[in-house]
Amino acid sequence: MRLHELHKGDRGEIIQIHADKALKDRLNSFGVMRGEELTVKGCSLAKQTMEIEVGGTHIALRAEEAEKIEVEKI
Repeated sequence: MRLHELHKGDRGEIIQIHADKALKDRLNSFGVMRGEELTVKGCSLAKQTMEIEVGGTHIALRAEEAEKIEVEKI
């Protein structure tokens, strides 16, 4: 399952990030990495952006970034 498939209030564990090194490094700097748990805090109307919380940090992601993050729903 990909992150963009989750809805507001859903929780998940990051399984893998399918992105290039630059994006992986940027996400890692925010704490978005394999094994971390996240909560979806909100989505825009057309789901073009998502707000997630990872380890107390709130992060906004574009839809194309969220599609690259594989999660397991908790």
